[in-house]
Amino acid sequence: MPFQFILVAIVLLVIYLFQCIRVLREYERGVVFRLGRLLSSPKGPGLVLIFYPIDKMVTVSLRIVTLDVPPQDIITRDNVSVHVNAVVYFQVLEPDKAIVRVEDFMFATSQMAQTTLRSVLGQQELDDLLAEREKLNHELQSILDHQTEPWGVKVTAVEIKKVDLPDEMKRVMARQAEAERERRAKVIAAEGEYQAAKKLVMAADLMAMQPMSMQMRYLQTLVEISAEKSSTIVFPFPMEMLHTFGAMFQAKPAEGAPPPPPPPPKV
Repeated sequence: MPFQFILVAIVLLVIYLFQCIRVLREYERGVVFRLGRLLSSPKGPGLVLIFYPIDKMVTVSLRIVTLDVPPQDIITRDNVSVHVNAVVYFQVLEPDKAIVRVEDFMFATSQMAQTTLRSVLGQQELDDLLAEREKLNHELQSILDHQTEPWGVKVTAVEIKKVDLPDEMKRVMARQAEAERERRAKVIAAEGEYQAAKKLVMAADLMAMQPMSMQMRYLQTLVEISAEKSSTIVFPFPMEMLHTFGAMFQAKPAEGAPPPPPPPPKV
């Protein structure tokens, strides 16, 4: 009988020790409550001994948590309705505050991220929302980190994942982008014409300084025309020769033509 009693006592002691011994991983901390009161500091990592059932321990992970924020309906400052979702990266730095000061820090951080996302992005215009994501991410991270600091939670980063626009807004933006591309093409073409005109003016000035260069240009044009298979050949003719022939015909009257009438007498 005494042997059986000792055996039962040993079994009960082993079971009690299993209830009192906890093993925490490197990224885990244990928040211990003794008779409902919080002990001085979190326990772990490694082997932790508690006095069951006097002590109760809550295990908290210190790893960075990736929180996916559900899509939010947001109306921007210029009255455009968009759907925006984001991702929040945070970790627990003070496990005792994360357990004592808030009931569920994961749910609380998620709700805070949703309300902050709607509040901050609702004050922006659509163009800023699409073009300045880095600035908005930093602003969201700063606000969330300030709000979750009393919970012992550190928000390390906030990233806007996707911005869904209405179909009519997508069509308007597509037309706007097409018009912008056409404007750039016209500006580039006009700039090319302007540069070409400047080069032509410079070439004309050089040819005016060296008249022989014009004759060489005529010869080069004839060579280029003769290289093509064409039945029509155009010979460049200087305009100065036309003026010379015109003056000659005006000075010498044609044969058989009546002489010009004499000028009227002066009164």
